[in-house]
Amino acid sequence: MGMTLKMLRAKFNFTQEEAGAKVGVSEGTWSNWEKGKSFPDVPKIIEIEKVFETKYDDIIFLPDNHG
Repeated sequence: MGMTLKMLRAKFNFTQEEAGAKVGVSEGTWSNWEKGKSFPDVPKIIEIEKVFETKYDDIIFLPDNHG
């Protein structure tokens, strides 16, 4: 089952600031990723995979509501 970035973050009980710090981005950047306003580049995706112990194919990058 795929998980959104928000779901992954909640699973690890991280704030947006903490999740961003773990992968080397600002809270604002992480927030934009969660909202689908921007997307992580390949090096950041690799960090997300490591930090959240998941694979790219299991991450849902687009939010359910595209608005």
